[in-house]
Amino acid sequence: MKRALAWLPWCAVLLFVGPLVLAVAGSLLNEAALFGGAPIRLTFSHYRSILLERSFYQPLLNSLVVSSLTTLLCVTLASMTAYSLARLRFFGRRLLSGLFLMVAMFPQISIVSPLYLLLKWLGLIDTKAGLVLPYLTFAMPLAVWLLVSHFKQLPRGVEEAALLDGASRWTVLKDIVIPMALPGIFSTAIVTFIYCWNEFLFALSFTISSNQRTAPVAIALFRGQYQIPWGEILAGTVLCALPVALLFLVFQKRIVKSLGA
Repeated sequence: MKRALAWLPWCAVLLFVGPLVLAVAGSLLNEAALFGGAPIRLTFSHYRSILLERSFYQPLLNSLVVSSLTTLLCVTLASMTAYSLARLRFFGRRLLSGLFLMVAMFPQISIVSPLYLLLKWLGLIDTKAGLVLPYLTFAMPLAVWLLVSHFKQLPRGVEEAALLDGASRWTVLKDIVIPMALPGIFSTAIVTFIYCWNEFLFALSFTISSNQRTAPVAIALFRGQYQIPWGEILAGTVLCALPVALLFLVFQKRIVKSLGA
């Protein structure tokens, strides 16, 4: 029994890593060899095709811009909100915390229609701003909950000493709390960025032109009317997953610590 339980983590890793290995291998094979219809021949034609013919660099750039802007806004707003929830005592604090948790658990599909109508009224459909604002709706609760746990772990003594010396709450937050909480803020920013980079539903619903699509949506729309270009889809998947994989490998300890909190 113990031996079987010891193998379970390896099975989980295999289920996750196996498809990624197959995706990388499939993106380097000629189309016919993917289904055993021709001899195996390594090629970079799929990558050349999506980058040169389909201009896949544009969706990658859109994903980078939208994810970065959302992360910057989200972490800035979430830091102030989380500090208030972690340190201040005010009416409705517990209710507000519960509302953030409820929003985080809310299914995205249920708010696509009202968000679409709101963005259309604001004239933000098919714009980067029209993606950043909806992304904040699901990224903010995650960032707030992560940062609340980080702020609660900080010692109160330094803040109380600064308040006794006449510093305002804003000064304490800006000059004392934020520098002390930088590791937690940084890890929260990484998790938020990865969360936004992988988002699909809002990006599909609120973009129309190819110039505004993000990478996940562009990959989903590679499919033609009569055929599915699996080689190009796998190549796009690898290019889309590569930045996130590198980010996770470099900052693995911070991400795990943040999610563990």
